[in-house]
Amino acid sequence: MSDYLWFEGVPLPGVGIEKKILEEISHKFVVRDEDTIILTYPKSGTNWLIEIVCLIHTKGNPKWIQSVPIWERSPWVETKIGYPILTNQEGPRLISSHLPFHLFPKSFFSSKAKMIYVIRNPRDVLVSGYFFFHKTNLVKNPGSLLEYFEWFLKGNVLFGSWFEHTRAWLSMRKRDNFLLLSYEDLKQDTRGTIEKICDFLGKKLEKDELDLVLKYSSFQFMKENKMSNFSTISEDLINNGLKLMRKGTTGDWKNHFTVAQAEAFDKVFQEKMIGFPPELFPWQ
Repeated sequence: MSDYLWFEGVPLPGVGIEKKILEEISHKFVVRDEDTIILTYPKSGTNWLIEIVCLIHTKGNPKWIQSVPIWERSPWVETKIGYPILTNQEGPRLISSHLPFHLFPKSFFSSKAKMIYVIRNPRDVLVSGYFFFHKTNLVKNPGSLLEYFEWFLKGNVLFGSWFEHTRAWLSMRKRDNFLLLSYEDLKQDTRGTIEKICDFLGKKLEKDELDLVLKYSSFQFMKENKMSNFSTISEDLINNGLKLMRKGTTGDWKNHFTVAQAEAFDKVFQEKMIGFPPELFPWQ
């Protein structure tokens, strides 16, 4: 079990991330105009989006996603593995990150790089996070869902408060180089959302190519793809068999929250997200 690495008030994984890299990223890492960034709060559909974007780039050809690990196709800028890969990579890059707004490379905000930001019902994020993190050695192990519920509302979970993370990044939503998506829309209208991503990235796919993107980014294909399901990850990071992809559903929180928890969560959500139009949150 690893303790958090606290950096500028945000709890981060104690494994795979170093303070020195975080300091360099913020001020030295140069985001290029031709880069594409996939940014999410953890457990919001990150790897699904990476898979989709990779397949859009190959027009549905699965060779790349089946031969190169997902963390090499779209490296995580904040990690010891991803940072040097991205620094040395030439040409347009796919970049992944969970970093909150104030820790992200400053160079992005004056660039033309395109960012896709995915939000998900934070209740489902909470439940998914609990079932994921209590199986790993990445963080302090929550003893129960009740305990993790309390941590989540206080922001004492990986990458800090969902509310602060989301509020800050949503401030970018009217920029031309920022695409806001929801996990719920991805689930409800996968084809339509993929078409929206294609338009944003300036990629034109034929119908049969789009069909291939849909096929190879499906939950079942990803679950069986060793280059995408993290089944090859180091044994010392997991307990009891890590399952990156548990259900891939929406609304699972209803199977786990008590009525009191649901009411408490609603109260915090209304307080923290005041001022944002309700249509931004399709699960409400």
